[in-house]
Amino acid sequence: MEWILQLPVLFFSVIFHEFAHGYTAYRHGDDTAYLSGRLSFNPLPHIDPVGTILLPAACVFMGFPAMGWAKPVPVNPYRLHSPRTDMAKVAVSGPLSNIFLALVSAVIFKILTLPFMGFMGADLVYSLLKAFSFAVIINLALAIFNLIPVYPLDGSQIALGLLKGNALETYEKHLPYGVYIILALVMTGLFKYILLPPLGLALWFLAHLGIYIG
Repeated sequence: MEWILQLPVLFFSVIFHEFAHGYTAYRHGDDTAYLSGRLSFNPLPHIDPVGTILLPAACVFMGFPAMGWAKPVPVNPYRLHSPRTDMAKVAVSGPLSNIFLALVSAVIFKILTLPFMGFMGADLVYSLLKAFSFAVIINLALAIFNLIPVYPLDGSQIALGLLKGNALETYEKHLPYGVYIILALVMTGLFKYILLPPLGLALWFLAHLGIYIG
C-alpha cells in the first residue's frame, strides 16, 4: 500500500519539474509555456497518459519507486535570448528542481526525527517520515532518470544541444522510439542497473551529511 504515499509525491514532483522548465524558459525570453497555461500547479494540464499514468503503474507493479514524467512543457528555442545556451538551461532546470525537492525533503525528514516532534503523535510522525523518505528517493530518482539521454527525457535535450554533425544525425534517429525504449528498460528490469548505482551514491552522500537516514 506504499503507492498511496508514493503517487501523490510523484505527481507533485513531476509537475514541479515541468513548472521549472517553463519558468526557466519564461525568464529567458520564451513565454510559450505561460501562454499555454502550463505555468501552473494544477495537475490536469500536465498529465501525460504514458508518463503520468502507465509508467508509474508499471513501476509500482515491478516493485520500483514510482517513476514517470508529466507532459513536456512547450518551449520555443527561437524565442529564447540565446537559443543554444538557454535551451540547455531549460533542460537542466528540471533535474535541478528535483534535486532541490530531495534536499528540502531530507531536511524535513531530519527535523521529524528530532525528539520534540513527538507532540504530533507517533502514527502521524511515522506517516510523514515515510512520505518524506519517498520524496527524497523519488526526486533523486527523477533527477537521475531525466538525465538519461533518451527522448523525451531532459538528457536528450542536453545531448541534442551538445552533439554535432554525423553524431547528431545518428542520435536523432532514436527520437520516434524513445518512449518505447524507456518502457522496455522498465519492463525488462534493465532500468534498475541504470538507476540504482547513482541513486545509492546520492543517498549515501545525504546520509554522510547527516540529513537523511531513511
